[in-house]
Amino acid sequence: MQLPTRPVATAAAAAVSGALLLRHELKERQTAERVAGAALESLLKAIDANDPQTGVHVRRVASYALVLADAADLDEHVRHAIERVALFHDIGKIHEALFDITHERHRLSAAERRAIATHPQRGADVLAPLSAFYPDLPDGVLAHHERWDGTGYPRRLKGRRIPLTARVVAIADTFDAITHGRRYRDPRSAETARDLILQGRATQFDPDLVDLFAFPPVFARILATARTVAQWPPRMRARRRDREQDEDEVPDISFRWRPPRSAARGRPAADRAHRTAR
Repeated sequence: MQLPTRPVATAAAAAVSGALLLRHELKERQTAERVAGAALESLLKAIDANDPQTGVHVRRVASYALVLADAADLDEHVRHAIERVALFHDIGKIHEALFDITHERHRLSAAERRAIATHPQRGADVLAPLSAFYPDLPDGVLAHHERWDGTGYPRRLKGRRIPLTARVVAIADTFDAITHGRRYRDPRSAETARDLILQGRATQFDPDLVDLFAFPPVFARILATARTVAQWPPRMRARRRDREQDEDEVPDISFRWRPPRSAARGRPAADRAHRTAR
């Protein structure tokens, strides 16, 4: 048997060394991604602990945003990005400088409104360290109060310069704000919320997304989701995984934040309501 020549043996050794290095780098990347996923879950738990009402609000917004994203036939990567932006769009309001203002029971003064308008930037700053893993997240949170006509804040972005994640979340956030009201304003009907969103077509909101939101079959799914999330308890807990996680599997917060079926008083989870309402 002829032994490999030195060049061939050297090349083989180099290939083995390269494969080992690649595997090592992959394992390090997976470990880092697991840490990033755990960080998101910790942030969501922090929202729940500090402000349960906001914790339920962001979950409702995520549920509506996913209905709209699914109706728009967006791919899985974009749906997950939208979901994350929805879940963390108000994290900036947990800041100590804003917390008391957001819990006032009177109409906000001009100074208080200016302070609240800083929450997208504060939220983006909190999430910036995770941008290597979720590059769409800080930008989407920063832009969720931009307006289609360019009069929003904080950067006065216009039209399609506004990230798609933020355009979807803006509609879902407005729908939830109207239907759940504020301490100084009573909630209004889903139909009223739809009509007000239609009034903001091409001024406040992306016109194509508004048309899709108001399209009767899609709005029927929104209503079905609204009935489900109305049963959620005021303090939320992350849902436990149904199976053990493989050591090489990178956790994703997606679809792990809804309450278990028992917490919804017997109603199916929101994602199941989306499917059955089609």
